[in-house]
Amino acid sequence: MTAGQTPILVINCGSSSLKYEIFAMPEQTSLGRGLVERIGEPSGRLTQQGEATGYLLEEHIPDHQAALQLMAQAITHKEKGLLPSLADIQGIGHRVVHGGEHYSASVLIDDKVTTAIEANSELAPLHNPANLAGIRAAAALMPNLDQVAVFDTAFHQTLPPWAYYYGLPLKLYNTYKIRRYGFHGTSHRYVAGKAISLLKRSPENTNVISCHLGNGASVTAIENGCSVDTSMGFTPLEGLMMGTRSGDIDPSIIFFLLERGYTPEQLNTMLNKKSGLLGLSGISKDLRDVEQAAQAGNQAAKHALEAYAYRIKKYIGAYAAVLVKVDILVFTGGIGQHGVSMRGRICRRLENIGIFMDYDRNQEVGSATGTISTNYSRTTIVVVPTREELQIAIDTFKLIRGESQKTIPKKQEVII
Repeated sequence: MTAGQTPILVINCGSSSLKYEIFAMPEQTSLGRGLVERIGEPSGRLTQQGEATGYLLEEHIPDHQAALQLMAQAITHKEKGLLPSLADIQGIGHRVVHGGEHYSASVLIDDKVTTAIEANSELAPLHNPANLAGIRAAAALMPNLDQVAVFDTAFHQTLPPWAYYYGLPLKLYNTYKIRRYGFHGTSHRYVAGKAISLLKRSPENTNVISCHLGNGASVTAIENGCSVDTSMGFTPLEGLMMGTRSGDIDPSIIFFLLERGYTPEQLNTMLNKKSGLLGLSGISKDLRDVEQAAQAGNQAAKHALEAYAYRIKKYIGAYAAVLVKVDILVFTGGIGQHGVSMRGRICRRLENIGIFMDYDRNQEVGSATGTISTNYSRTTIVVVPTREELQIAIDTFKLIRGESQKTIPKKQEVII
């Protein structure tokens, strides 16, 4: 770290894990990152990687408070640390999964914000309580620092009512807030911004379809800088076929299986953890394993790959209709960035809507940032590695400096 830099700590708490990374701002340089795993289990583990050294610790880690304490020791370790002192940290940014309808931008955390995060735990029971535990543990460890909440759902609060309503009785929305929320918002916002910058365009006159493809996957339609539709819904289960999630299915399948002896718990596990690429292929949730099996002649693996690509292709086509014009198609996430062959599968037969992939460029770009469309393609196809942690650091840096986040107004209700 050099003089004049502002270190920002980014924390992402899961139910039994804690990821962290420190960025020197405004240069946006990573000083190192770490992962605390198996929190609450008999044997925990902390790994940290800095610019030149690694750090490893294995011991029982009872809760997130203990995880934060070990993180602090690792960050300030005399030989293998990332900073001389915790006092060097100037702000903390937290990934928070669900902000409900409360927040359309990142915010400084106060009692009102923590109350809202807790209230939305009903909508994200596996994530928000862990996110809140991380916020409270960080506040206890570094009580004088500003903390910022960056919500996965915030970017999608610009969806118009016709995009977020379900065809259910309106009282279910009014009573239980059942609606489309969308997720991966921080990633979609980051890569869309990077793609627009790369192509020297302005958000105000650019339409983007962003494909975040990994074990979890979603597609978002972005019009003039605003999310106007997204494939994940009330929960992350809706939308694309994913690594282990089914994505869109006929709801009556649930009742059909309930009548045949399946329990709600079994169905929940099946749809979230045993479906998608894993379920269809019977091999793995990892695209690389499924591709290898398909190359060896496994028919189920071949069908799984085609189904995965087909779902994404359908959403791209639907969002092209919604946006009218598509200036940029972005691929990101583990599969979007590294899955060269899958990108090719997805883009085949999209030429009728002006999306022409250059398959040689696709191979050459590989996992790097770059353009993979032909020179005559109406839509520019780009690969942009996502950096959600960096986007959280950027938001945190701006807010602790007193720069207000741009809150985009919701779409006006018009007849379509």
